[in-house]
Amino acid sequence: MATVAEWIEGARPRTLPNAIAPVLAGMGAAAQLDAFSWWQSLLALGVALALIVGVNFANDYSDGIRGTDTERVGPLRLVGSGAARPRTVLAAALASLGVAGVLGLVLVAVTGTWWLLALGAACIAGAWFYTGGRRPYGYAGLGEVAVFVFFGLAAVLGTVYVQAGRVSWEALASAVAVGCLSTAVLVANNLRDIPTDREAGKRTLAVKLGDGGTRRLYLALAVVPFVLTGTLAFAHPVALVALPAAALLVTPVRVITGGVTGRGLIPVLRDTGMAMLAWAVLTGAALAWTG
Repeated sequence: MATVAEWIEGARPRTLPNAIAPVLAGMGAAAQLDAFSWWQSLLALGVALALIVGVNFANDYSDGIRGTDTERVGPLRLVGSGAARPRTVLAAALASLGVAGVLGLVLVAVTGTWWLLALGAACIAGAWFYTGGRRPYGYAGLGEVAVFVFFGLAAVLGTVYVQAGRVSWEALASAVAVGCLSTAVLVANNLRDIPTDREAGKRTLAVKLGDGGTRRLYLALAVVPFVLTGTLAFAHPVALVALPAAALLVTPVRVITGGVTGRGLIPVLRDTGMAMLAWAVLTGAALAWTG
């Protein structure tokens, strides 16, 4: 039986900024449209958190039963390590995704944005089929696209839309920026796992691009949010307050450009997530200030 500490590690708490950051950015964009609602924002945050925990447990289960995690380099995997039974981890994944679905349904019902049910269903399906099913898209190099869409565009713009009934160009810029940083976290993760993923037949984008191409992709994704900060500043000079978040990427960039491999890349995931969270907080606050 896995311990409480192992279950917490299996939920991968270091990925939580990927769920929190888009909602915070969306809150700021909603406030800029004079439409901020604290309870709708909390519901959106609950959906995002439950979804990412569900994704993590679903990946743990699916990769574990395939044997992909037999030689795991990163954080503990419950099934792959034998710490928990596959059926138990599957139940945890389904329960988390169920919570995300219920909270999303409540949010849609109270706001009357019923068409977002389709988006919610797509998010849950995306969470499962990332590594689940007969042909998981994460094994075909599409994981980064899914993260950008679901934890960037969908999460930010969805948070804004349920509150304001519309989105703004500022919200779209924020969604792209958060999506890029969230994707950069996955890119760093898959860069670390290139050797084991290649051996297991997991054709991630990193495996396809190779070591050098994956490092260049990370750098490009890290730059885009700050280019967008400059774009936002043309209309809202206070948006420049987000530039200091770039300081949190100095060390990760040095690690990436320095050719570090294996466990040496694990801090890059944490630091990139913190940079994303800082950018979202600062940009969200700046947009709210201009509302």
